Order: sequence, then structure tokens, then C-alpha cells
Amino acid sequence: MNVISILGRQPELSLAELEQRFGSVNVRVFSDSAATVETDFFDITTLGGVVKAGKIIAELEKTDWSRLSRDIVQRYARTFKGEGKLTLGISVYGQDVPAREVQRTGLALKQSLKKQGRSVRLVPNDGSALSTATSHHNKLGLSDNKVELMVVYGPKSVIVAESLGAQNITALAARDQCRPKRDAFVGMLPPKLALMMVNLSGITHESRSGSALSESSSGTQLAASETPDSLETSGARVSAGAHPTETRREAVSKSIGSRATILDPFCGTGVVLQEAALLGFNVYGTDLAEKMVDYTKANLEWLAVKHPIGSVKVEAGDAIEHQWQQPIDAVVAETYLGQPFSAPPAPNKLDKVKRIVEHIVGKFLENLAAQTKPGTPLCLAIPAWRDAQGRFTHLSVVNKLEPLGYEWQSLEHVDVKRLVYFREDQVVARQLLILKRK
Repeated sequence: MNVISILGRQPELSLAELEQRFGSVNVRVFSDSAATVETDFFDITTLGGVVKAGKIIAELEKTDWSRLSRDIVQRYARTFKGEGKLTLGISVYGQDVPAREVQRTGLALKQSLKKQGRSVRLVPNDGSALSTATSHHNKLGLSDNKVELMVVYGPKSVIVAESLGAQNITALAARDQCRPKRDAFVGMLPPKLALMMVNLSGITHESRSGSALSESSSGTQLAASETPDSLETSGARVSAGAHPTETRREAVSKSIGSRATILDPFCGTGVVLQEAALLGFNVYGTDLAEKMVDYTKANLEWLAVKHPIGSVKVEAGDAIEHQWQQPIDAVVAETYLGQPFSAPPAPNKLDKVKRIVEHIVGKFLENLAAQTKPGTPLCLAIPAWRDAQGRFTHLSVVNKLEPLGYEWQSLEHVDVKRLVYFREDQVVARQLLILKRK
């Protein structure tokens, strides 16, 4: 099956995630905001950096929207012929097509289907493409009668695809805001970044026993006070030649004993462990602070009420000197980020914070290297500080990884040494190190 993926706010991170999950040979850069993936199995809920995905129906020579619009109406007037109410959305990416023109195509298709006796509810466009939230809340792509047509323009060709679902922002928000224990002081790692980091580590798909993220195919809006019983997920998971429900059943039935173990030595409130557990991994977390250990345990117990997860081990331990139990199949962690800043600090203040973080991260990497096997994959988030001009100050440890016992993993589509996650208003960004033990 060939899938078009719409990449997130920082496309290079999304592209790296796709390459690590599906292999560089199966990923093709289609445009600045989209990539294709050749795979037998696709589940958007297991990806942190893909906002929408669709099964490719056709790849055509690049043409103007008016001609393509006519072809879409003609094709889908036949394809959607039938009974029952149809909810329809249309999104155009990579081409400046006014919303009213996209809407006009939808209305033409709606009128054609109405003449054939089929009722259609057209989702209105505020722009060329429907927002992720609009697609998600209308459950487009999740059933035969809720359809989003995705038209993606590239430099030389255009792809027409049928949606497989949008990023499940409801479930991501619930996993962030509904957890019983949160602590803004130690940092608020977004669940979608934690999910992305697990994938970026490169832990092999064959080591997974099946994701718990897609067990339920319905989703509802959650208030922050709701319990895990309300943690529904929505998203399409498709395996070539199989019905999605059958695929979920087969994945969940796999042996828990075959699961790989992911270690987070700076587990904090357990966000990385939460996302790794939902992806089907056994999880092992340590933290210097007993309070954080208690918070992580409470949050994972909360998660397990709704979702079947594998084994969980959490204990107190200083990452600089702790002796971890084996096996350790991969390491995914946000290390110590240093003091939070709301504005760029003075150079002497930044230098002081940087030296402290440098010491902690360097000693941690020394300790970890002595306890992991060659080839063990890692994804670590370390701090990088942005100044008022948007320039980054990086830790010097990134230039000393080989003597410490690590090497960069090789990626074809992005520069693995330049992956930084940040928001425009952030001073402390996260540089993502995608490494393996030498």
C-alpha cells in the first residue's frame, strides 16, 4: 500500500520519524510538506509527526486545479454512488487554491450524487485544506461514509488520496492533561514529541507486540477532569488486504513476552514511558527524585486502567551512577534541560547553566555506555538555547559522542545532526540525538 503523509510543523522531524519507522527505501520525499510511504501496515496514531495520511489512489502529471477538479467530480460521482448519508471533505496541499474553489468542487460532487439519490454533508473549507482538528472531529477517513479526498501537489506531479485519518489531537490532549500527576517545574514534554522520540530511536518494528493506541476506533472530546475510562482513541490503521478491525485483533493478540524494553533514565512524570507502553513496549524508568518516581507510577497505573500495556518498572536512581537492570533494548529520554528561561539569558548566566547541564549529560552518557550493548539505539533530547535572533547554542557534548562510546545513526532524507524541536516563543529548545551504542 502506498500512503501519502502530511508532515507536521517541523517537516524534517516528521520525515526522520517516517524513515526510522519504515526505512529510507520505503520513504520518498514528495514535497516540502509531504512524503510517501510504501508499507503493508499503517497506523497514524502511532506517529507523532504526521498530521494526516491517505491511501494514494492516483499520481498524475501536474495540472491546474480546474481540470483536476472536473476529473475528481467525474471519478467520485461513480465511486461514491450508493446509499446512506456521506460526510465529505476535500483538502488541497502544496497549491494556492482558494477555499471557495475547493468548496465549489465539493458542491459539484454533492449535486451529482444527490441526483443519484445519495445524501451528502459537505464539510466547509476555511482554507485550501481542512485543519487537522476539523478532519479529526468529523472522523474523516475512519469509515466508508466519512471521506476526505486529499489532493497533494508536488514539484512535478499531483497525488490524489483518500484519507486514512488525522492526528488524534483529542487522545493526545487527554494523555497530557488528564494524567493525575503533572509538574510544570520539571518540564512539560508533549506526548506527541515523546511518541516521535520513541520512533526516532529506531527500535525495530519487529520487536513490538502491537500498539494499544488504536484499540478503540471512536473518539470524543475530553475535559481535563475525565478519567482514563474516557480515553478513547480515533485513527485509521490499515493493513494491505485486511480489514482494520482484524488487524487490530491480530496485533493485540501477540505475546507480551516478545516485547522489547525501553529505558528512560530521566523519567520525570513518565511521558516517554507512557507513549512507549502504548506502542507495545515494556518500559523501565528511573529518576533522581522520589517524587517523580511516585508521579510516574501513578500516571502509568492510570493509563493501565484503560489500555493493555506490558511490564512496567520504575525506581529511584541517579542517571550519573545508577546500575540499571537488563535487558535494555533502547533508550529514549529527555535529559536534564537546565534552568527554564522566558527570555534569552545573559551570556554569563547561559554559560553557567550550560556547564551544569554539560556535566550531567556527559556523566550520564559515560554511565550508560558501560551498561548497554553495541548497537543499542537511543533518542535523547538535550537542551539547545535560542537567542533573540533565533540562533542556537548547543552543548559541546554533541562533538564528543564517539569517545563516549556512541555514533550517530545514519538517515538519508535529513541531516541527523540538525534536528531541533522548538516553538517560536521558546528559549530552551530540544536537540534530538539519534544515536546507537558503538
